[in-house]
Amino acid sequence: EDNSRWSEAKLILGSFLIILLVGTLFLVQPSSHKGEVTVINALFTATSAISVTGLGVVDTGTAFTLQGQIILLILMEIGGLGQMTMTLLLIAMFSKRVGLRQQVLAKEALGQEGSVNIVQLVKRIVLFALIAQLIGTAIMAIRWVPDMGWGHGLYVSFFHAVSAFNNAGFSLFANNLMDYRDDPIISLTIPALLILGGVGFTVIVDLVRNRRWRKLKLHSKLMLLMTPALLLLGTLMFWLLEHNNPGTLGKVSFGGQWLAAFFQSASARTAGFNTIDIGLMTPAALLFLMMLMFIGAGATSTGGGIKVTTFAVVLLATRAFLTKRPHVTAFGRTLSPQIVTRSLAIIIVSTMVLMLAMFLLMLTESQSFDKIMFETISAFATVGLSTGITASLSEPGKLILVLVMICGRLG
Repeated sequence: EDNSRWSEAKLILGSFLIILLVGTLFLVQPSSHKGEVTVINALFTATSAISVTGLGVVDTGTAFTLQGQIILLILMEIGGLGQMTMTLLLIAMFSKRVGLRQQVLAKEALGQEGSVNIVQLVKRIVLFALIAQLIGTAIMAIRWVPDMGWGHGLYVSFFHAVSAFNNAGFSLFANNLMDYRDDPIISLTIPALLILGGVGFTVIVDLVRNRRWRKLKLHSKLMLLMTPALLLLGTLMFWLLEHNNPGTLGKVSFGGQWLAAFFQSASARTAGFNTIDIGLMTPAALLFLMMLMFIGAGATSTGGGIKVTTFAVVLLATRAFLTKRPHVTAFGRTLSPQIVTRSLAIIIVSTMVLMLAMFLLMLTESQSFDKIMFETISAFATVGLSTGITASLSEPGKLILVLVMICGRLG
């Protein structure tokens, strides 16, 4: 059992690294970029795309040619739909028959129990992802086609739809989406795609199967409660902390402030798009943003972070401890000690990885403490928001973040 688990872990890591190397090689090709893109920058960008982080050391829209951008799109799709889904599709394609072990592995990765036709499920996930991205493209095209013409407008809409659904946060605009801060079409479509991608496929499958609240799995219930709660809390907090800050929301209309606060709240949990300048946010808002980034999105979703359910389980466990209850319960169900221990372990390991990475970056970079902390959490939780220091990182600093992004994505 342990042996097969280890080989599964190796399989997932191996396939991830192979895709990463191939992606890097493609991005280094002269036909993929304009001007100079070093190997380290190509590696960083490829890692950022496949781990759907969106941290950029170069400006995506100007540094990469159409070929380079399409490679990034493919990497984002692979990264977002997940190793498991992709591995399963590859196995299904090459060995025609998906073995029992792969099915068990995929079931575990997708949180399915019982007799599920896993290949069919994977096909459905891919179909769902494509439909969501195409609808997003169509809506954003309303804004971008009149501005940029059919071909380019549709392409830009599609690029941002893929980037948003996969929670990647890559944008073709130099200042991300700051020009569209007050634009409801863009500022609502992108968060809608982020949330769809970030809730997790298992929750969506569960919702489609059992339309009643009572029948839903515990994981789905936690996600469906915590997602809106974190969105609302985030929106409220960002508005409270930033509405007087002239650098971010201070000069925006009242409605625009709430729109931007909502956008940033949705994006913070792993997407990395921004409509306001993150570097100008107040320290309190940055700290709050770090907490949201650390929590991240749902399990089996396109997002990263420690996952919403992990956070929820640890909260419930803490409540049980403080109220001296023997068991951790949620919605009248008792959580197994294994789940609680695993959630605690995830948080501890994540914190250790972050601490180590921050420590190393503080040795290699001459940046302030809070900016390094922000950047590291952003990389680990595969968010991709930055206070603007990514491009000026040293080579060792970039490599440290590459490792952090890989750790954060593989979990």
